[in-house]
Amino acid sequence: MRLNLRQIEVFRAIMLTGSISGAARLLSVSQPAISRLLAYTEDRLALRLFERVRGRVQPTPEARRLFQEVDQVHQGVVRVNELAEELRERGTGSVRIVASPSVGQALVPDAIARVRERFPDLRVEFEVLTLLEIVAKIVSGRADLGVSILPIDEPTLDMEVLTEGRLMVIMPRDHELARLRVVRPADLAPYPLIGFGPQTPYGDVVGRALKSVPLRINTVVRFTPVACAMVRAGAGIAVVDEFVLRGRTWPELVSRPLAPKTRVRAHLLTPRFEPLSRTANAFVDILRGLVPPLPSSKEPEAAEKA
Repeated sequence: MRLNLRQIEVFRAIMLTGSISGAARLLSVSQPAISRLLAYTEDRLALRLFERVRGRVQPTPEARRLFQEVDQVHQGVVRVNELAEELRERGTGSVRIVASPSVGQALVPDAIARVRERFPDLRVEFEVLTLLEIVAKIVSGRADLGVSILPIDEPTLDMEVLTEGRLMVIMPRDHELARLRVVRPADLAPYPLIGFGPQTPYGDVVGRALKSVPLRINTVVRFTPVACAMVRAGAGIAVVDEFVLRGRTWPELVSRPLAPKTRVRAHLLTPRFEPLSRTANAFVDILRGLVPPLPSSKEPEAAEKA
């Protein structure tokens, strides 16, 4: 037997509320109706989804596994209904964008602001996610396109390099390292460092750049904007990419190029076998226009060669 949408809806409501009565209130139906449909579903699936414990229902391990997929189906149905409503009322639809934290700080928001000027009624859904989450969203059709600070190897996605930057060392304005024109790994050794998980793609990039010197990493974070916030709070210094420093988000911080130069790139990710919508294409065109090569000082480059 296959679950229909009504059974999925009831199953999800029970999982969310933790009870038959809660599910009944959520769906505005009677408790007996929920109980009957649940019993019918379990019978047809030949699978126990809930255990009855002291008047409440406890999900089985199988139910917890099933819920992960059911919730995605529910979100898809919600988006279909929202899109149908938007198309009926405004005819513009929506665009769903996912991005890495660094490019999600300023680069993507700038592009969204520009596309909203062209399509004032456009609904934009924007999420900042990890690399694996970005790929999963686009591959499953739950996002139209993505912008990633790290490359991907996924046969169902096309990848285009939008722009190139480099790793930078960030610090408070009154920090000793702010007097330098470029910062080398050895210069970081005396200071507490805010780092990234060694098992993460971004942590691997930064770790390779700093591997020549043993460093004192006393704080580990997951995302570059969090690292910037920690530096602003006085918790240490950090190595981040140029993209997270765009705009005026961190006026209290100064940055210096890390030497030797470590390149980082912003990548556009789109479905390989599905055409983009008109509004998604407009967003891509605007994004390409917003990312000329990042400005860099020629003096630090000369200092690196010296």
